[in-house]
Amino acid sequence: MTKVDRRISKSQEAIKKAVIELMSDKNFDDITIQDIADRANVNRGTIYLHYSDKYDLLDKIIEEHINKLRVMCESAAEMELDFVESNVGWFEYFESNYTFFSTLLASTKASSFRTRFQALLIEEMKNDIDTTKAINRELNEEVILQFIVTSFVGIVEWWIKEGMPYPPRVIAVQLGILIDRNL
Repeated sequence: MTKVDRRISKSQEAIKKAVIELMSDKNFDDITIQDIADRANVNRGTIYLHYSDKYDLLDKIIEEHINKLRVMCESAAEMELDFVESNVGWFEYFESNYTFFSTLLASTKASSFRTRFQALLIEEMKNDIDTTKAINRELNEEVILQFIVTSFVGIVEWWIKEGMPYPPRVIAVQLGILIDRNL
């Protein structure tokens, strides 16, 4: 694995931070590359050196978060954490990145995150559906999976948009109980 120059890493972090801050001030579509450059204290060329445009930048930020959530899933599986405990980690992650998630979910670009997040959840939960349970016997596995994933994403969006009215552990336990009924 090649080492990334610290200056490059520092510039990329400043650019990402700038776009997140700007998204909390105005609509993503109204943000310009110049706005990002000014906020990050870099030249426009520096942004174009790393990203093709602001949409590519946002896409890469979303992908980083999805990858971190994926790694957390893998770690939880390796440590054999139960569903609730692994969810606590996710909700703590959402809490520690509240600025990003709250601004993203309030923007028109929320669907991009939602789609990727749903795909991650489907990937992680598809093997956990139990159609032998009495409650699920008459149901299609794909319908159960879509119901659980959509519910999970909806709860996360609601929790973030409402300013996290419950601590991560409380929301994770409640969501875990609800979802566990159908897995």
